[in-house]
Amino acid sequence: MAITLRFAAPEDAAKLVEIYRPYVEGTTVTFEYDVPSVEEFRERIVEYSSEFPYIVCEADGVAVGYAYAHKYAARFSYRFSTELSIYLDKSYRGMGIGRRLYGALIELLGEMGYKNLYGRVTSPNPASSALHKAFGFKEIGCEHGVGYKFGRWIDIVTYELIVGEKHETEDKSRWRVCPMRIGEIDGTAILKKHSEQ
Repeated sequence: MAITLRFAAPEDAAKLVEIYRPYVEGTTVTFEYDVPSVEEFRERIVEYSSEFPYIVCEADGVAVGYAYAHKYAARFSYRFSTELSIYLDKSYRGMGIGRRLYGALIELLGEMGYKNLYGRVTSPNPASSALHKAFGFKEIGCEHGVGYKFGRWIDIVTYELIVGEKHETEDKSRWRVCPMRIGEIDGTAILKKHSEQ
């Protein structure tokens, strides 16, 4: 099986919606109740990938998973923190695709200057918890019964990974420095490296 990681394009929306659909309709992995339309999903890809990595994994030319980062919180002081998400076609789970996607995503975010990465995982979700722990994420807290889906109250466990050194400065000209946007780095070598693992 030939594995290729690449950046997502708006044209991927229809396929990625179909990967996402079973998670919405049959699991509590996402708190979304309704499957987004292809157009809505296309808009999400455009929005997120304008600033953050949004990666698709292809197996023999077919999209089988995707991972992306997005804002952790709205306030400007949170700008060095980001939240990660990942979804795989269920028939391709257990093949190391999640590790490739997450590995590439984490490396790209480090290159961009992010410091804190977060995974917010519904509980129980042993596969996602194991993936985060395999990359060195630490469990830092639980929001109890924060979501309600399928007639149940669901906990969210938060995982944190520190990926960059943090420096303080009295130089006011540096106080508004931001991480780079994904378009400001050449991530193709990173995607190629994780494709070939």
